[in-house]
Amino acid sequence: MRLFKERAVKLLLFGCAFLAASVLIGILALLLLYGGRAFKEINPLKFLLGTVWNPDAYGEPKYGMVPLAVGSLFTTILALAIAAPTGIASALFISERLKGRVRTFVRTLIEILAGFPSVVIGFFGLTVISPLIARIFNVYSGLNLLNGGVLLGVMALPTIISISEDALRAVPMSYREAALALGADEWLASVKVVLPAARPGIIAALMLGFGRAIGETMAVLMVSGNAPIIPLSPFDPVRTITSTIAIELGEVPFGTTHFYALFALGLLLFIIALTINLIAESMLKRERMRFQI
Repeated sequence: MRLFKERAVKLLLFGCAFLAASVLIGILALLLLYGGRAFKEINPLKFLLGTVWNPDAYGEPKYGMVPLAVGSLFTTILALAIAAPTGIASALFISERLKGRVRTFVRTLIEILAGFPSVVIGFFGLTVISPLIARIFNVYSGLNLLNGGVLLGVMALPTIISISEDALRAVPMSYREAALALGADEWLASVKVVLPAARPGIIAALMLGFGRAIGETMAVLMVSGNAPIIPLSPFDPVRTITSTIAIELGEVPFGTTHFYALFALGLLLFIIALTINLIAESMLKRERMRFQI
């Protein structure tokens, strides 16, 4: 009976893993099938290097993805510029200074923030941050690159904090004890010894935060202005790849060039996100092996 139960559990786990892999492969196959059809009518170079996205233009629609890619990249870079120092400092403080129930409580708050619906965060950006940006910087609208970057930074924070803290706590206690024995205080030991030792895990956390930010849709759609142009300042409106797919896919006729072009955008985004996540997971695996956890 025990052997039967073990085999049943193994079969169930294998089935779950197979289902997850099948879903991933199915999504990739669908994106390849529909996204590849776009290039039967669109020059791949014009798609990848074109600077105008205007699929509704009369006579000659434009399918240049550069403004959308730049919008995604700039908002994500701005988000990391905000979230990286804040997240690493928070993780260091939680890992090295907080103890017991206080640490558990703070970690619970971070997990709650990670589970916040993006539309709620987007609504906050629309009603609070947008007027604030317009008033402080004296610009006509707060729906711009800066607003999108700030919100994406907030949304990437839980990922960066959680994984960075795990990397910091994985550093053996002997590292801290050796630094203290040489005369360093606790904070100096944390900054000069523990933080460098956890660097690969922290880099992986930043990469996963990047993947989290670049794949976000609803919040950035609500606050970034949604203009498919290349921004020249943080106060210019932008449109990301995810926002473009969300806005346009529901309204385009099935089987049109525009329809397939949106799937090509989705394919590009899928490849970027998958690559970032695979590299980050590889780095985390090496980190665990290095400290034998």
